[in-house]
Amino acid sequence: MTLAHPRRRALLAAPAVLALTLAGCADTSDTGGSDTGTDDGTGGGSITVGTTDVIFSLDPAGSYDNGSFLVQNQVFPFLLNTPYGSPDVEPDIAESAEFTGPSEYTVTLKEGLTFANGNELTSSDVKFSFDRQLAIADPNGPSSLLYNLQSVETPDELTVVFTLKGENDQTFPQVLSSPVGPIVDEEVFSATELTPADDIVEGQAFAGQYAITDYAENELVRYEAFADYGGMLEPAQTPTVTAQYFTEETSLKLAVQQGDVDVAFRNLSPTDLADLADDENVTVHDGPGGEIRYIVFDFTTQPFGTQTPEADEAKALAVRQAAAHLIDREALSQEIYQGTYTPLYSYVPEGLSGAAEPLLEMYGDGEGGPDAAAAAAVLEEAGIPTPVALNLQYSPDHYGNSSDEEYALIEQQLEADGLFDITLQSTLWDTYNGERVEHAYPAYQLGWFPDYSDADNYLSPFFLTENFLVNDYSDQAVNDLILDQATEPDPAAREAKIAEVQRLVAEDLSTLPYLQGAQVAVAQNDVTGVTLDASFKFRYAPLSR
Repeated sequence: MTLAHPRRRALLAAPAVLALTLAGCADTSDTGGSDTGTDDGTGGGSITVGTTDVIFSLDPAGSYDNGSFLVQNQVFPFLLNTPYGSPDVEPDIAESAEFTGPSEYTVTLKEGLTFANGNELTSSDVKFSFDRQLAIADPNGPSSLLYNLQSVETPDELTVVFTLKGENDQTFPQVLSSPVGPIVDEEVFSATELTPADDIVEGQAFAGQYAITDYAENELVRYEAFADYGGMLEPAQTPTVTAQYFTEETSLKLAVQQGDVDVAFRNLSPTDLADLADDENVTVHDGPGGEIRYIVFDFTTQPFGTQTPEADEAKALAVRQAAAHLIDREALSQEIYQGTYTPLYSYVPEGLSGAAEPLLEMYGDGEGGPDAAAAAAVLEEAGIPTPVALNLQYSPDHYGNSSDEEYALIEQQLEADGLFDITLQSTLWDTYNGERVEHAYPAYQLGWFPDYSDADNYLSPFFLTENFLVNDYSDQAVNDLILDQATEPDPAAREAKIAEVQRLVAEDLSTLPYLQGAQVAVAQNDVTGVTLDASFKFRYAPLSR
């Protein structure tokens, strides 16, 4: 890979897979909320977590999505990780980690590390884990986060030396804690292709706070505390956690109301959250999110895109600008999400160093509202007849059931003044995530859950020449400035460069951000340890009752 490569974003099986009879959720009556004790000495009891999220792959090389990373965080070890309550990384299974030269990062592992299958975890497994990410380079995987990695060497069983292509990389330690960072067992995983979930679970290739014992894809995952976890985080407080997957938000809400689910995390509708806030038996927890919602424009297949019969770069830009003038973020925030998502006029969300709001002043009425006259003027100046036909795609299951209402309102906003003729279509996530990288959608919905809490993570994955969007966007000035800010040691100078990147991409409109959200979990009142912090990682190990 070259320095032009970006940082990209986003299972299991068992010796005996459970037979499940409920659509979208599992029968866990033997380990549900009413279970009060076990005999394995890790705190007693069990916890059931409910979610409507979707797992794309257990193999860290094949997934770059929130649902998959949630599982991986529980069961795989990391060289560096974020302690509870902090966005800053510290050594995890590493004894130490530091720059030993401008382009050399050296990690020393703790002694005596093992996987749940008994295999030793050594520097060889670490090198294997990163080498296979680059070798496989799956289009739905996170390998591009390693765009600055030149090589990995192992002088001995406990030492790993990362040689970087560029000097002074301010984000590489964070990258090691990201979706590209899980350390896998070289005796179980393939070096050249994705490893099936059945093989991973059967091989017990886990060394996190938990290991997986039972799995039914997107229905149930059962975790058992791993007694020999050697990382910096505390041992799991509850010996058994069962993750139960629901296809409908309303079913998840009912389950947590009835006590069948101890913790509900992703996704509940704003209406459901409002109802649950009035339920005296549960507590609604919230915290910093960093999540953003945005529309991606595919530069090859959008109107006047490079692979269309009427290809015209200037007209394609005018179409994107017109859409930017018409989006009403406040209406989306209030009418669909009742303020649980807030308007976003930036590519870097509010609260992170370097965040700016170029979209606020460049599009719409300059105060956050839409401006149909400005949109019409852009199209007229480009010589584009109206209405502009635009196919707009979204996923009805991955970002919650409110996506139906969200994109129906976006359709109305774009069509309100007769400037667009929108064909709105939806596709389930398992298919959607594959089709989007094949240029199947001229414009489409995505959300972003950060890999780590740094502004770079909202720039590199999207706007470097080769990016995880695979939308054929390329701007050399943007590319170079992103690489420059990532190695800028002066904080003030780096923030200025990050702001300039946002201004440049606001001119190009490769994507159109519109909402920023928070993390929310709902738990039974007797559940403790719900931790929603700026690491953006929801972990099961602190949960207890």
